[in-house]
Amino acid sequence: MNRIIFVFLVATGVAINVLAVGPSVWSVNSRADVMRGDAHGVSIDDSGNITLAPKLSEVFKTEQPYIWSSVADTSGNIYLGTGSDGKIFVVSSLGKGSLLSDLAELNVTALAIGKSGELFAATSPDGKVYQIDRTGKATVYFDPKQKYIWSLALMSDGSLAVGTGENGRIYRVRSANANPDASILYDTSETNIISLATDKAGNLYAGTDPGGFVLRFGSDAKPFALLDSTLREVHQLAMGADGSVYALAIGESAAAAKPSETPSSTASENKTVSANSPEPPAKSRYDLTSAKSAVYRILPDGGNDLVWASPTVIAFSLFAPPAGNRVLIGTGDKGRILDVSNDGRETLALQTDANQVSTMGTTGNQLFATSSNQGTIYKIGPDNVAEGSYESSVLDAKATATWGRIWWRSSGGIQIETRSGNTQKPDETWSAWLPVGANAQVASPRSRYLQWRAVLRNGPAVARLNEVNVAFQPRNIAPEVLNIQVLPTNVGLVANPSPQMDPNIAQTGLDPAVFGIPTVSVAPRRVFQRAATSLQWTAEDRNGDKLAYDVLYKEVSEATFRPLRENLDENFFTIDGQTLADGRYIFKIVAKDTPSNPTGLALSGERITDPIDVDNTPPSVSVQGQPAIAGNSVRVTFTASDKASYLTKAEFSVNSGEWQTVYADDGISDSPSETYTVQVPATAAGEYVITLRAFDVNGNSGNAPAVFRK
Repeated sequence: MNRIIFVFLVATGVAINVLAVGPSVWSVNSRADVMRGDAHGVSIDDSGNITLAPKLSEVFKTEQPYIWSSVADTSGNIYLGTGSDGKIFVVSSLGKGSLLSDLAELNVTALAIGKSGELFAATSPDGKVYQIDRTGKATVYFDPKQKYIWSLALMSDGSLAVGTGENGRIYRVRSANANPDASILYDTSETNIISLATDKAGNLYAGTDPGGFVLRFGSDAKPFALLDSTLREVHQLAMGADGSVYALAIGESAAAAKPSETPSSTASENKTVSANSPEPPAKSRYDLTSAKSAVYRILPDGGNDLVWASPTVIAFSLFAPPAGNRVLIGTGDKGRILDVSNDGRETLALQTDANQVSTMGTTGNQLFATSSNQGTIYKIGPDNVAEGSYESSVLDAKATATWGRIWWRSSGGIQIETRSGNTQKPDETWSAWLPVGANAQVASPRSRYLQWRAVLRNGPAVARLNEVNVAFQPRNIAPEVLNIQVLPTNVGLVANPSPQMDPNIAQTGLDPAVFGIPTVSVAPRRVFQRAATSLQWTAEDRNGDKLAYDVLYKEVSEATFRPLRENLDENFFTIDGQTLADGRYIFKIVAKDTPSNPTGLALSGERITDPIDVDNTPPSVSVQGQPAIAGNSVRVTFTASDKASYLTKAEFSVNSGEWQTVYADDGISDSPSETYTVQVPATAAGEYVITLRAFDVNGNSGNAPAVFRK
């Protein structure tokens, strides 16, 4: 993805990751970076290089939302099955399109050309297989009494294979109005037979849902499972020139909903991607736990390879070119067609203006593709376009930025342009595209967002763009102290040991993470510390600057704060309460970005605490009158008071025994002054010492003894 790199620009031109002051550089220099942009008449190879794409020509618009199926006959006519009006269109070899037939059902889900050139069309839901003549007259050829008919394929003897759902049956139909029960080739345990295909040897292949199986049927009609995909639906099959079978599997079943509700736009929304987005964790290409679609290659010997998979893109169509060694994949990601080699090297062949590429095929040597949302047919190639363009994703500088130098690596006819704005998605409020020379200053206005565009033109040298870099300096934004936590009295904070770091790393400004040293601060330990008042806070800097902190304080009645500690690295501080006189204090935390900004440009933010009581004086305890002895018990009355706060509890001990809780005479200890009455047994003769200790809200304690003899 597009990466933000904090750099020093050194004499060698090498970009070095740093944490200190310096410009930032937006580098688009990998395939993942480039694929986040939009391609218009350009291709993107497996290394991220941008070149001119095969010419894409719009041939015919059906004015229907979906094209579910397509097939070409030997005369070069292309037939299109659409939804959700159940219409079939024909496009001649000259590119003239017209309505051929309007069927009663909603969707024409499959088409096939018979051995004698006749057209078969399957419809859903509660559909039938129709035979359609050249005038468009449709007659029912086969009615299996099934809810869905998903797929058709012509078998070697001229019979028609029909794949259905919701009962997952495959029929072999040899003539019109054949008996459905007598025509069952195989009744599977699957719900839907989504795709069918045949090879030159006469074998029939079926792709299923929800098991994600690819089944092969030989002359004995016995199924043999060639593939058990972890994805639920084998959406399409394509036969390779070398006898391989390519299988497109998707994770969300298109058959689970009505065809008109197929998730065609799930992955096709063109959302703005921040250049600061974190990269997803690396995974094995064979890990399909989060894959939305995948393409397998089943070899003639029965082995299979995973050719392509994506966790974000839903693919809808598949075509194996006659040249072999590769497969074309039509996606729902910006209507893109991917050219993927058998060893997994992926090229973005071209990008359409549609939401999804729903089918692909050839008529003669001409490649065609159809789209949905809206239903259109395109002709592809064979020549490349004379001019194409590529628009990058949008850089979010997080603040108004000054744009610096732009430089790139390229060959041939390349023109770079930039535009800027302050809305996340480019709109009419953005500046116009402005051309910029190599190694020149970006002329677009200062703003938060920036985008660049490359225009490629055909010429003597092949136009190729390899990498683009833009330097920029975001406006400094003051840091914020988001909150301050005040810990209970007597709780101190002690820093945990930080990872050891070579001082040369800090001196050169290199990011410690490059060396595997964690940069996340370690939370401090909590320890008992007499009279401690501890503050812990969180702060944020939108520029990512390193922060330093000042701690200030004042009594509530004072007008100005006094410094307590300056330039702290940690986001916590423990105050020794015994260094402050009893009273009510307010503490201020100031966050400064001085470590990352030059003098005069650094900014700060601050936050203050609520008033905090500092109380180091213990309560005063005294005995009221003489102990009252009555029989075998004695009663003693104590008073306790605290000048700075209030009392919270009291305990007594007899003859240095265990402390026992005693409540105030009014039932609760919550006042600066309380009276406590202690009554204990006194059965034996001798001297007794009854001690009472009282605690204030800050944990200070005072005590007094009462001595008597029985």
